Amino acid sequence: MGKITFIAHDQTEHVVDFEAGASVMQVAVDNAIPGIDGDCGGECACGTCHIIVAKEWFNKTGAPGQDEEQMLSMTPERTETSRLGCQVRTTEAMDGITVRLPEFQM
Repeated sequence: MGKITFIAHDQTEHVVDFEAGASVMQVAVDNAIPGIDGDCGGECACGTCHIIVAKEWFNKTGAPGQDEEQMLSMTPERTETSRLGCQVRTTEAMDGITVRLPEFQM
């Protein structure tokens, strides 16, 4: 088990536990984190789980796939460490990860 810190656009922090293997989006939805909708249920089809991973953690999230890159290309608040939470599977090495949430989801 590990912890993720979600930082909302208004700087409110939400620290929640996760079980390795769950997607970051599912962890957020299961813990009612405001700002993560997950409208498509994790199918990489909507972009409503956009997260901005802290630079020091980005390499632990894996590489975005082509479908994710396509969805992120439509996101106006995209940064170099943007990911879709549905595409990031948690691992034990991610214990303590921090992700920021954009002001708006697509």
